[in-house]
Amino acid sequence: MEDNSNKRIHAFRNDVLSDLDAVAIAQLIQTKQASVQEITEAAIQRAQFVNPSLNAIELDCFEQALNNKTYIEHGTFAGVPFFFKDNLDYQGLPSNHGSVAVHARAAANNPKISQQLLDQGFVVLGKSKLPEFGLNASTEYKDGTATYNPWHTDYSCGASSGGSAALVAAGVVPIAHANDGGGSIRIPAACCGLIGLKPSRGRTYDSDAARSLPINIISEGVVTRSVRDTAHFYAGMESSYYNKVLPRIGLIHGPSKRRLRIGLVPQSITGVIDTETTQTLKNTGELLQNLGHHVEELALPISVSFVNDFSEYWGFLSFMLTTFGKKVFGPEFNRKELDNLTLGLSNLYKKNFYKTPLFIYRLKKMQQQYRDLFQHYDVLLSPVLAHTTPKIGYLSPQLPFDQLFERIQNYVTFTPIQNVVGAPGMSIPMGQTAIDGLPISMQISANIGDEKTLIELAYEIEEAKPWRRIQDVS
Repeated sequence: MEDNSNKRIHAFRNDVLSDLDAVAIAQLIQTKQASVQEITEAAIQRAQFVNPSLNAIELDCFEQALNNKTYIEHGTFAGVPFFFKDNLDYQGLPSNHGSVAVHARAAANNPKISQQLLDQGFVVLGKSKLPEFGLNASTEYKDGTATYNPWHTDYSCGASSGGSAALVAAGVVPIAHANDGGGSIRIPAACCGLIGLKPSRGRTYDSDAARSLPINIISEGVVTRSVRDTAHFYAGMESSYYNKVLPRIGLIHGPSKRRLRIGLVPQSITGVIDTETTQTLKNTGELLQNLGHHVEELALPISVSFVNDFSEYWGFLSFMLTTFGKKVFGPEFNRKELDNLTLGLSNLYKKNFYKTPLFIYRLKKMQQQYRDLFQHYDVLLSPVLAHTTPKIGYLSPQLPFDQLFERIQNYVTFTPIQNVVGAPGMSIPMGQTAIDGLPISMQISANIGDEKTLIELAYEIEEAKPWRRIQDVS
């Protein structure tokens, strides 16, 4: 591995935050070993140190955070610094959705999902960056700027929750808001070496946008550096709102003694996985086998037509945004300022709009196919992405649409399935690239409502093979 220390950006230092996770920071505050003021000041200093290099913050509200006396003191993460992703309303700040075409006004109030997050006790420092409307798999913009990967700034940090992932990986905050409509929690978590759990459909309150979709593919969550933080987060969210349709997760403290039947998925729907990703998948399967789990290869019974159907649905969402932008985002919305990906997806749908009832029907039918897999398996193991993290520019919206679209389709082939069927999927860092030491992550996914099994398994893997720390990489 080459020495790329000058390309690695992080804010870890000997301050009150140290390299603590969110649970530990909340405990410091609760036991009065540190004040919320000290914690907030340290996080702001870290943000100011790394953001000029990472470009991960869309809007800050540092002054409000320093003067914040209204955080929920009994919340799971009372006093812990936090960023909202800039596609979810937070009272007092606009939501521009990563697009220069949107000129939003400050949100007048907090929707239910935002309040559910705030109920955890977070102190909000601002909003993190995402690509336009979260449609891309890299946080890059039509003017050539990007949010950069803290492990190596020549590379993508993933998307769409790219700003949140960069800030957590770089040590600015231990936990940050993310959401996922096709991989947007898991992809940036994978690129930045984090834990990213996309929960089951309906596990938390839905955003207004998610509730309006013919198939609700959007889930709200976080990216973290520890399984413990992810476990405490979902337990805290569940104490604020519990969907009775799903089994409870509860607060999970560690691995289970239960040995699992694990289906290892060695091939993407498009048939392409690169060598380093394949080797990391093999190594992960061997680790799980050595831990006593039963691991066997599985060919997913999902045809390449799924890629086309999901792409059509993706185009449908873009068409709705571009066509009704003024109604959705306000009268200042300017369609002429949209990027190549958004416009290209919208045009793709317009060419095939007559197929809408058919592709929606086929996507809805997939839920039973997916559930049937869990008659034989407890967990599926696959890569998060079909190849290692690309360099900045490879997924740029400056590219011609056809070229960019093909690249995204061949890169993002494992994560959309869970969005369509409403199942949980979790990104965990399991390897690294040989040249630049970038994280390579695997996905563990489970049946609808079974986040508990994923969290327990992630705890076990974390104990057996602790995650690499960005500040320790030589």
